Amino acid sequence: MVGHISDVLEKHNLKPIATIVTHGHLDHTFSVQPFDDKYQVATYVHSKDRAFLADPFKLLAADGGISTLLKELGVKDFKEPHDVQELKHGQEFSLIGMKIKAYHSPGHTPGSTMFSVDDEYLISGDVLFANSIGRTDLLLGSAEDMKKSLQNVVLPLGDHLKVLPGHGRETTIGHERKNNPYLQDDFLKGKKE
Repeated sequence: MVGHISDVLEKHNLKPIATIVTHGHLDHTFSVQPFDDKYQVATYVHSKDRAFLADPFKLLAADGGISTLLKELGVKDFKEPHDVQELKHGQEFSLIGMKIKAYHSPGHTPGSTMFSVDDEYLISGDVLFANSIGRTDLLLGSAEDMKKSLQNVVLPLGDHLKVLPGHGRETTIGHERKNNPYLQDDFLKGKKE
């Protein structure tokens, strides 16, 4: 994966400045260490998911075949990136003139975090998808925390925000507010599971 990212960076003459981690699941963190080894940039992650950078197995059910797959890929261990910046809910920071705000949104993982960029985009990770939400049945997931995050973090966001989810197509908060079954009262108030 880092090779592909490096190719894009070189093709467009870009220099990476940071890694922003939405949550600690291996499909979102697998390349963090190799990327850090190559580019030595700061890694931003919520404090509750920081430990999973060095030990992603804490978020995985007992093996499930991942250990075997990693051995086949030549991955023996993980380590924390050299410069980890822990984030808290509401924290704001700037990168190359872009204003970024962290929204702690637990449920998918304890430290799941969404990020608004210049009050135009929302990087939602695995919290919010087009017409869906992230799973809460995985290790350390919480359906109760997810409902709270949807009510208290997602719903107050502006309709104009373009949502860039961790999987699937782009959407907007306005579209999701009207069409996402998980943002409707019958789900949030517990009438439908």
